[in-house]
Amino acid sequence: MTVSQDPSAPLVVLVGITGLQGGSVARALISSDKPYRLRGLTRDASKPAAQAFAAQGVEIVSVSLTVDNAVNVRKAFEGADIAFVVTNFNEHMDKQREISEGKMLVDTAKALGVKHLIWSGLESLSTLSGGKYSRVGFFDAKSEVTEYAKSSGVPLSVVEAGYYATNIFEAPYALKKQPDGSYVFGLPIPATTQIPIIDVAHDYGLYVRATIENPALGPGSEVLSGKPISFGDIVAKLSEVSGKKITYLELDREAFIEATGMSDYGPMLSDMFEAFGFPDYGGKEIASESLLARKPRSWADFLTATPAHDLFQ
Repeated sequence: MTVSQDPSAPLVVLVGITGLQGGSVARALISSDKPYRLRGLTRDASKPAAQAFAAQGVEIVSVSLTVDNAVNVRKAFEGADIAFVVTNFNEHMDKQREISEGKMLVDTAKALGVKHLIWSGLESLSTLSGGKYSRVGFFDAKSEVTEYAKSSGVPLSVVEAGYYATNIFEAPYALKKQPDGSYVFGLPIPATTQIPIIDVAHDYGLYVRATIENPALGPGSEVLSGKPISFGDIVAKLSEVSGKKITYLELDREAFIEATGMSDYGPMLSDMFEAFGFPDYGGKEIASESLLARKPRSWADFLTATPAHDLFQ
């Protein structure tokens, strides 16, 4: 239940420890009954989240994970037995940069002989849709890095995050307050469209921990996270728990793009949501909860654990 300082304990390097995914992985490993030395990478070691992990015994290293800083990235990974790596497309919105930085992390892990690389990947929506939905750069970029990592020969697990539960409230283009105080939740897909939803901060780390500790997984595994639920049920449960009137509205593509107020970003968002009409993860099986150290939250659990005044700000 604590971070080990024993040099015989495996050293796990965690990219983005102050982010939702990296922080979740850190907490999941800290709560394990198995010993780990943890090294968290962040650009800003002074962040409160970084300092909180440091107080628990995590080694915090400040490093920029860019291609032009590859020498220092390699130093930050030195000695790692296991590494969890993730890239952040939203920081730069550049598909080629996302691919280059992801490949750099793979190359670093391979060069240093990391025994188990865990990559936060995504499916290619371009491939799933036969090229119809080709604007979602961060999905396609992560998928390209996945294929690169597989071909590199590095001992690899891919752990895909489902749809963030918090996204429902961080999408002002979808959840809109009406003059009468009610809400409309509008997307360019039918209410029956399902997604695998996950409380990332609370549960994503469980899936990464399982790839490390569960004998059924390990290098070579692909772990898909989340609990399937339709957008209609998401809205219905949100209305029930919050006590607010919320109506799901299926928009056509043009109306949705106009609602985003972003002529450049809107088409990408529409492609992403429309591609959700394909089966979750392209029909691949979501990881069984029996593989995890504890049961992850459902959408209803997430809402119950999150006060309504925090959801509707």
